[in-house]
Amino acid sequence: MSTQEIQARNIEETFLDAEQVGLRLAIKGRLIALLLIGSFMVLTRLGDLTHAFDLLVAAIGFSLLGIFHYRLIGSRFDRPWIKYIFVSIDIVILSYLIATQPLYDTVDVPQVIMFRNTVFPFYFVILGMAAFGLSHWLVLYTGFAGVIGWSGAFFWAIRDMPVRLQWTDIGFSPTTEHFISIFLSPNFVGYGSRVQESLLFLVTALLISVVIWRARQTVYRQLELDDERRTISEVFAQYVPRKIADSLIADRGLLEPVEREATVLFLDIAGFTALTERSGARQTVAILNDFFEQATTVISSHQGVVTQFIGDAVMATFNIPVEDEDHRKNAVKAATEILALAEQTTFAGEKLSVRIGLCTGPVVGGSVGGGGRQTYTVYGDTVNLASRLEALNKARGTTLLVSETTLPEDNRAGFRHAGEVEVRGFSESISVYALEGSG
Repeated sequence: MSTQEIQARNIEETFLDAEQVGLRLAIKGRLIALLLIGSFMVLTRLGDLTHAFDLLVAAIGFSLLGIFHYRLIGSRFDRPWIKYIFVSIDIVILSYLIATQPLYDTVDVPQVIMFRNTVFPFYFVILGMAAFGLSHWLVLYTGFAGVIGWSGAFFWAIRDMPVRLQWTDIGFSPTTEHFISIFLSPNFVGYGSRVQESLLFLVTALLISVVIWRARQTVYRQLELDDERRTISEVFAQYVPRKIADSLIADRGLLEPVEREATVLFLDIAGFTALTERSGARQTVAILNDFFEQATTVISSHQGVVTQFIGDAVMATFNIPVEDEDHRKNAVKAATEILALAEQTTFAGEKLSVRIGLCTGPVVGGSVGGGGRQTYTVYGDTVNLASRLEALNKARGTTLLVSETTLPEDNRAGFRHAGEVEVRGFSESISVYALEGSG
């Protein structure tokens, strides 16, 4: 399966989850509406117990239907067409009640009188619940099905009427007496009113479906962009640290220059040339990949960011570009854990010895490059000194040298003063510390 197909499937699954949540919410709202409306209608008809009982049974039937649909959503029996079935059932039942149930059992008037009651808004309730499904097709279907149900109920109600009065019988300039005699007649059916109601319902359904369609397109595009961003971040993070990759993506490919105090870690593998000659190119790459992956994990776990891989060397920074108030302590912890890792672990079957230099001071970091290509790097004397300290390990027989700026006086447990050292490129000697028991 291609990346595009996987992306499309993931997005469709996201929409499906949203549709199911929306349908469940709609059914809950439907139950509440039935409870409120049913209670009102039953209470207002307590004088006609037979009619009240019929309304109560209808409300319970609608409720049970909703509960059954609720249980189906997301189950192994759920299918995309089931929601259309339940919408159809709601409309059929509502239309049947309107077409067959009289307002009062004691009054002998044509059933068309029901259409003068406030029953048409119930179709809008069904339309509103369909909108919760976030499917423009379901809303459109509900619109057409509602018009068919409403019109079908109307024509069924007037099927046996020998006299059918309508708006044209009133005329354009009727007298008051003539208007009242036609409009209030039990035989007034008002075809035009049914047409207007049907058109209003259909237009409302169309507008809602367009809104849902536009919303889905917007969300779909946003999900595509989010998925693309995750993909880019995952791929990009294979070449630069993930935190930098995420920042570069968020800042449209550019990390603005920042100057702040930071701790720089330089790490190098001892005897790398001999290792290369002994292992060969393919095995050397495997060894480096294994070691770099584990070392990077340690550095990242202490809020550090690997900014460069230079041959067999690693440069990492703490407090830049990601801020960290405890960058000194975290850098020291990372360095000592890497040394312990190298002591206790083999990498692609090979034991390694590493040397590390740490230095804290002002650092400038930012994106640099040209020709449309950018990379993140750091500059400053602090960077140079960390590199020099790493190299001094070889001459002094140590594995970790740390500048006094990285080790405040109250945090030097486990380290010994290694003296003042002259470092090439620096006018003054540097006070450094080494791990106890080394060198």
